[in-house]
Amino acid sequence: MKVNVYNEIIFSTARSGGKGGQNVNKVETMVEGRWNVAGSNLFNDEQKARIFEKLANKITSEGFLLVKSQTARTQLSNKDDVVRKINFLIEHALEKKKTRIATKPSKASKEKRVQSKKSKSKIKDNRRKVRLHDI
Repeated sequence: MKVNVYNEIIFSTARSGGKGGQNVNKVETMVEGRWNVAGSNLFNDEQKARIFEKLANKITSEGFLLVKSQTARTQLSNKDDVVRKINFLIEHALEKKKTRIATKPSKASKEKRVQSKKSKSKIKDNRRKVRLHDI
């Protein structure tokens, strides 16, 4: 499922560390994106509940999904990165995992296991000391 919540994200900027030399101290290149999960018109209540459940550690107490980016040297690149990250998080939160179908071991695999146990048992029996009453 392809998701794009660009129009609902609130962006704010700040000075960031990292690359940029002296420019770092003057330009606000770090971008923080906030997306209001409960106030979104793109998803139904069931999908919103799933997002809240899966992304609980990234959602603030006010109900905003908070993502930051400060890796690039330009504000625009960091903004694109924030949008990409938010869309990625939402897509994976909405993904339904397939339920595992339990299977039984095949007849051949059961037989192989039994044979393996017998051969191990034989090897261990051969390690024992021979006693007179065993003969």
